Amino acid sequence: MNILAIGAHPDDIAISCSGTLKKYIERGDSVSICTVTNGCYGHTEIKPSDLAEIRIAEDKAMADSLGAKYFTLNVDDQFVDSNDTKQVDLLVDVLREAKPDLILTHASDDYHRDHQETYRLVFRATCAASLHFWKGGNETPICPIYLMDSFALKNFEPTEYVDITDTMDAKEKAVLAHVSQDKWMREHDGISLVDFVSDCAKVRGYQCGVKFAEGFRPDGNYGRMSTKRLLP
Repeated sequence: MNILAIGAHPDDIAISCSGTLKKYIERGDSVSICTVTNGCYGHTEIKPSDLAEIRIAEDKAMADSLGAKYFTLNVDDQFVDSNDTKQVDLLVDVLREAKPDLILTHASDDYHRDHQETYRLVFRATCAASLHFWKGGNETPICPIYLMDSFALKNFEPTEYVDITDTMDAKEKAVLAHVSQDKWMREHDGISLVDFVSDCAKVRGYQCGVKFAEGFRPDGNYGRMSTKRLLP
């Protein structure tokens, strides 16, 4: 299968589903990662223009560590907008290159506006990409969408789990690729990113009877469901 994970910010994919992505890659699936923003405002000291370059480089290193192809729409933080046709077209280009059989992305009610708008952007762009005369053809069929867990597992109830016990090391490596964010969160919030994702994966693991797990929920909208088990 072709898997496309679409996150709002650099580090969102590493935190939410990198263990699952590594399992896809290890079984021979093709995995692409697309980050909508450049993370430019996620610091109190580094200027936005400089931070954008740093975070995109870290995000690319994260994708490389997993063995995934990498895309970014390079939208500034706080400016993800599903009503912006330019952003829709940028994501349509990614969809038509990645040709996903399954998309992993944020839930529509996730805690951050950029996450919420990323879901809406994904929903709109996947519809647009399926239209023959949108941007000159090469249409890409609409595919199922699975919603990723929320930050700190808040207000998200998974209906499906992936056992990532054997890919937890890869998940931690993916998270640690985001050096600037790990350092900033330690200083700003007193949080170690790798401890954070480990604790969250343990909780999901407790819920499904394994050591570490990631949780997901299928998007229940028309045309987005499947009779098949799509998670690894």
